[in-house]
Amino acid sequence: MTTPSRPLDPSLYDVALTQDDLLFFKQAANITDDDDQEGDGDAIRQHILTVQAKAYAVYSYPCIRRFAFIRPKIASLPGYEHALKLLETRANPILLDVGCCFGNDIRKAVLDGWPVHNIVATDLRKGFWDVGHELFRSTPKSFPVKFLEGDILDDAFLSISPDGAKQSDTDHDDGRAELDRIITLSPLSHEVSAIHASSLFHLFTEENQLLLARRLAALLVPKPGSIIFGEHIALPVKGLRGDARVRIAAEESDSGKTKSFQMFCHSPDSWTKMWTEEVFSGGGGSSSPHIKVDTKLIEMKRNDSTSDPGTKLWMMSWYIQIL
Repeated sequence: MTTPSRPLDPSLYDVALTQDDLLFFKQAANITDDDDQEGDGDAIRQHILTVQAKAYAVYSYPCIRRFAFIRPKIASLPGYEHALKLLETRANPILLDVGCCFGNDIRKAVLDGWPVHNIVATDLRKGFWDVGHELFRSTPKSFPVKFLEGDILDDAFLSISPDGAKQSDTDHDDGRAELDRIITLSPLSHEVSAIHASSLFHLFTEENQLLLARRLAALLVPKPGSIIFGEHIALPVKGLRGDARVRIAAEESDSGKTKSFQMFCHSPDSWTKMWTEEVFSGGGGSSSPHIKVDTKLIEMKRNDSTSDPGTKLWMMSWYIQIL
């Protein structure tokens, strides 16, 4: 049995979005006070609602329904500050946003000084990226971030060596791949300085979360300071989230049906163990001394939730940094 999508609710606009969210939107969309002369935001509201409907038609993720595509969650993540420091210590560091959706987070990174030509965005569906251009009133020419459409678990899109995240024996020079020419993530192996992956891992089974982690680790520049960071749904004790199922968008059949599975959530402890014992150690079972794993688990309140009042929602922010 799959979880049906819920209809859009325009009233959530006033509940979910803060003034800071709307200020970011205006900055990212280059909307000036002259553009919004009425000051009441009605035109902006209608624009966002129109684009939301188009995105929901691409795929009905709950985060689209609750307007998460406006809020730049990247700015609230502890790992983001560490990522920005790489702009001072490295020449041409590459930022990769995995599961970028509308591109709101990398637009925040650009506003904060990350060069637009040193960013790569990727998602399973290009439709979200295209809608993002409409949302933020940009074009591929005015916002020339390299976008790659593909499934990160597909070897044709990202081919990694058997040693995965292990550091090479040779010294790695800072450098920038020819981003305008790449068509898959494979050329970025050991080339990415910072990887952002939010609202992503909880969409995969436990087994595939490990595979995803290994693939992200294989993209990192093998030098101190390189970082993977993000946030996703978690639990205090790892296990299946009883009130949530994940619809597998990548496995839709021609008949329009989707497969689904119960959502698996890591805990801070199991998340740390996965990275230290199964990713950067190569699966050998001993903790790696070469990384730092930082986690923070927070109980969230959602105004649009239809779960039982006693059901709790936990989000975990995290980063993994090479030491």
